[in-house]
Amino acid sequence: MQLQTNFDIPLHPYPIKHSSMVMTIGSCFSTVIGQKLKERKFKVLDNPFGTLFNPFSLCQLIDLSLGTHDFPEALFLEHDGRYLHHACHSSISGNTKQELKKQLEAQCHATNETLASASWLIITFGTAHVYEHLGTGMIVSNCHKQPAKEFGKKSLSVDEIKRSFAKTYASLKEINPEINITLTVSPVRHIKDGIPENQLSKSILRVACDELVNAHKNLHYFPSYEIMMDELRDYRFYKDDLIHPSTQAEAYIWKKFSQSCLSPASREQAENIMTIKKALAHRPFNPNGTAHKKFLQNLLKKMEQMPAEFDFTKEIKQVNDQLLSF
Repeated sequence: MQLQTNFDIPLHPYPIKHSSMVMTIGSCFSTVIGQKLKERKFKVLDNPFGTLFNPFSLCQLIDLSLGTHDFPEALFLEHDGRYLHHACHSSISGNTKQELKKQLEAQCHATNETLASASWLIITFGTAHVYEHLGTGMIVSNCHKQPAKEFGKKSLSVDEIKRSFAKTYASLKEINPEINITLTVSPVRHIKDGIPENQLSKSILRVACDELVNAHKNLHYFPSYEIMMDELRDYRFYKDDLIHPSTQAEAYIWKKFSQSCLSPASREQAENIMTIKKALAHRPFNPNGTAHKKFLQNLLKKMEQMPAEFDFTKEIKQVNDQLLSF
């Protein structure tokens, strides 16, 4: 009995290797992929400006990092004792405006350096709905709980997304002609906009991705949204909020991503690394027993035999400290 509809995902022509530098940017799904790569010891800069939902704002932040323009002064604000900027997520904040500016400068510098050498850039579009700051006419990434009367809401068109991305793509190719860019549409449901509105938004994003992939070189699409909607089309694959994919769903989509986008050698090494990490998290029946001591000695040996490119310094110290207690 077949209980789900499966579809094939092509192998990426330029797969991620452990030697690759990767950057993720966009919705919280970008962070899911970024964190899974990190814990498998890939080199990753993960969502340096926090969660970004709409394509225009994330393209704007890449442009800012590449030095094409500065953060608009009019979009700095103070809220509840912290300074924020409407271009970024609230995780980027400072006690003073100057402190925030220094943090933004540091994030831009890290992003610029990463993009100049990265093999991969993973971009996740979350929604086509945007908020416009009425005082300046600028599109913002985050309203930061400011009064609704200060903003107007609209939907980006496919053409607006394409024009915004095309400028960013040209700038990226100037500093890094070989960079591979993968687009994906977030499987997270934006139901606060309304169910029909969320479907319209996702449709706009999906059409934009398709047209962008067909228009630009080294641009690819990974179907995370389609996996969620078709292979995992059941509420048991959502968290309690019925909006975000569950841990099980994230693991399923990650498996599809790794099969499609990681090189076979790196996928094997990633599995070895996760085997070690699971062993490190093991809770022994008897922490002072002979069996556990032998288990730790074998685990230490496995880590010491891993290739030098994988830094297990902290993990080795953790196991050595436990062995000293025997």
